[in-house]
Amino acid sequence: MSQTGHRLVKEITKTVTLNYLLHIPEKEEPLAADQKWPVILFLHGAGERGNDLEMLKAHGVPLIADQDKSFPFIVISPQCPVDEFWGMHREAIMALLEHVLENEAADPKRVYLTGLSMGGYGTWDLPLFNSNTFAALAPVCGGADPSKAEELRNIPIWAFHGAKDDVVYVTESEKIVHALEALNADVKLTIYPEGDHDAWTETYDNPELYKWFLSHSL
Repeated sequence: MSQTGHRLVKEITKTVTLNYLLHIPEKEEPLAADQKWPVILFLHGAGERGNDLEMLKAHGVPLIADQDKSFPFIVISPQCPVDEFWGMHREAIMALLEHVLENEAADPKRVYLTGLSMGGYGTWDLPLFNSNTFAALAPVCGGADPSKAEELRNIPIWAFHGAKDDVVYVTESEKIVHALEALNADVKLTIYPEGDHDAWTETYDNPELYKWFLSHSL
């Protein structure tokens, strides 16, 4: 007999590399022993890819954290390499999040995921592979395959998009949100009637977003 059946069982170790910014809130008094900060994991857009972390401070949550040292969340902002996409770095992102949760005063029950444009797509994508990690999602001008709605239905989601976005059409958000609504998921979509691709400035400047984040916990 020339062919016989066999089964391979072998542990494989993988090394991942990802540069990132980390914001730890500055506080006059140290945290009490039982206190932990909520966490925002932020995924930038295509324009901030590279190896210069200063680029990440141009938009979104890293910009806010840079301007407000007391911004009351731990903010993790990884940087995607040039010509790559967030879907290529799922394992590295999750390893980074795990590292911060283990080494900082971070609350694993209050981890919130958000991102803009390419990062908006990443925000829809990452929970498909890590369904019990995030307490809430806020994708900005992104999108997802509506057929994935069932896998996202148990996560609170607030999506944002500009009606006049000619880079990522608003229908990208509408399709997945409508699919989630059909499943009675906890989802809502804010559309800025005069907004273009920059839906992020108004979104991240809105204090209601952070109140909404904090209203959710695993």
